[in-house]
Formats: sequence, structure tokens, C-alpha cells
Amino acid sequence: QVQLVESGGGLVQPGGSLRLTCAASGFTFNVYTMSWRRQAPGKRLEWVAGIDHDGDSTRDADAVKGRFTISRDNAKNMLYLPRNSVKPEDMALYSCAKSRNTGVVLTSTSGDEYWCPGTQVTVSS
Repeated sequence: QVQLVESGGGLVQPGGSLRLTCAASGFTFNVYTMSWRRQAPGKRLEWVAGIDHDGDSTRDADAVKGRFTISRDNAKNMLYLPRNSVKPEDMALYSCAKSRNTGVVLTSTSGDEYWCPGTQVTVSS
């Protein structure tokens, strides 16, 4: 049974930093592409970043490029999203997702097979 458990959400000030983590289990983690998504109130689900199975290839949405850096630790079955220089528009419900893909990093949520409920990130001073 696939399980994705997030942690690290909460309140962050504009310009601050926060790291999201996702613990994966129930599948062979080092085989699949993983990603982060977010959904702000009243807005559509938005793909944020993706990483291939061994971490050699990553892609980021233009809105977070240079500020968010997706990474993974296959030895620990963990996915990370350090977020720097947080902006008010980054406030959203963030979720990690397991892709159906084993190689290609898609720049959308269309390849997502499983995802966690999400953790809320609030940006406020």
C-alpha cells in the first residue's frame, strides 16, 4: 500500500525559508519520478517541481525557479522541498506525489498516481 506522509508545513514570514519533507513507503521509491504540487484557495492545482528516480534530473515551475529546490534521498525513501525567499503567493496546500513514470519528469500533475492530502503553508508577517 502506497503511503506518502508529509511534514514541515506551517507559518513562514515573507522572505523566510521552510523545508517540506515527504516520507514514502509501500513501493520501490528509487524507481519512480516524484513531484510536489500545490493548491491555493480558489485556484487550480499547480505543479511545482519534479525529480527523476535517481535525482539526476529536476524541473521547477517558473513561479518557484531559483527559490525551491526539489531533492530526494533514496536510501531513506524521502523527498524534500526546501523553500527559500518565500513570497505571499506561495501560500497554499502542498502535497507530494508519486508518478506513474520511472524516468521522464513531467511538468504537470497528469502523471501523478498517488498523492498525500497535503500540508498547509501560510505566508504571513
